Amino acid sequence: MNFELTEEQRMVQEMARNFSQQKVLPLAAELDQAGRFPHELVKEMAQLGLMGMMVPAEYGGSGLETLSYVLALEEVARGCASTAVIMSVNNSLVAGPILHFGTEEQKKRYLVPIARGEKIGCYCLSEPNAGSDSANQQTSAALQGDQWILNGTKNFITNGKEAHTAIVFASNDREKRHRGITAFIVDTENPGWKIAKIEKKLGINASSTAQIVLEDCQVPKANVLGEVGGGFKVAMHTLDGGRIGIATQALGIARAALEESIQYAKQREAFGQPIANLQAIQFMIADMATRVDAARLLVWRAAYLKDRGLRMSKEASMAKLFASETAMWVATKAIQVHGGYGYIKDYPVERHFRDAKITEIYEGTSEIQRVVIAKWTLAD
Repeated sequence: MNFELTEEQRMVQEMARNFSQQKVLPLAAELDQAGRFPHELVKEMAQLGLMGMMVPAEYGGSGLETLSYVLALEEVARGCASTAVIMSVNNSLVAGPILHFGTEEQKKRYLVPIARGEKIGCYCLSEPNAGSDSANQQTSAALQGDQWILNGTKNFITNGKEAHTAIVFASNDREKRHRGITAFIVDTENPGWKIAKIEKKLGINASSTAQIVLEDCQVPKANVLGEVGGGFKVAMHTLDGGRIGIATQALGIARAALEESIQYAKQREAFGQPIANLQAIQFMIADMATRVDAARLLVWRAAYLKDRGLRMSKEASMAKLFASETAMWVATKAIQVHGGYGYIKDYPVERHFRDAKITEIYEGTSEIQRVVIAKWTLAD
């Protein structure tokens, strides 16, 4: 792997860094405290081509590779984790599966507006009793004539309130378990699509998290994504890419917490000198910096493999596991560096601490990542 970025990649990184520094970061605290969806930032991300980065230009995207995507996403996450997850879901969990499994008609109708950022998507896999056990889908799909009828409940749906298009997984044959699951593209204007609840959360408060109820939701046969009974394959393939996105979000949070700690340590004085001169603080900063760099290398490796069409399930899980646990660890140390000030909302490390926790949970908990890593490691 070549660690030297191309000129185009550096340009993408610089563009995203400027956008994050000038537009995202100044709004982050207000968005978090108000729990306000950043419509204005999403619009600007669309204009910059950040909402469909890996989608070819013919389908409205930027036609870039995964590494450029993670370079840009890290910068956005450094500014605001909520804004980053909106970008990540649209790119990885919605545009990704339509690009890889969709028909030409589905790509033209659904992928183009999503990649352009004209519409926002969401990914509906989790259920009240199907989180880590994603094969235990209770949402049902029954074929009636030329329509599929969906009934069930989906939990913890990122972008669920604002989404125009949803990737929904449902069981068309429960006896077949994971082989009886089908993926569907659903318009959220469908009368059978109902937002039952908007969750109140510990972190990522500017990103909506919804419970969705499907009540006799009619979906045309033409909106099956992939093959009937092939939905679990769609879900797992999609999550590999999604885990790279969440690993990158975690990386951005960890980097933000580290940079805030460095700045604070140089300014805060104790015992007649900046606390950055104290070895206890230096050791924390050293460990934080090392873990952030290690996380970035794991993320880049997974992106590198994905760009070459190589198997990367284990590497994506390694990146997601390490980066998410790094985000939580670094954010915890950042509060320690700040002392009492780290515990109050006047300083951003308090927000980073709250935002970091979810990265250990969604798109596969740390425990599930360890299961995946162990499976592939023992099979090698």
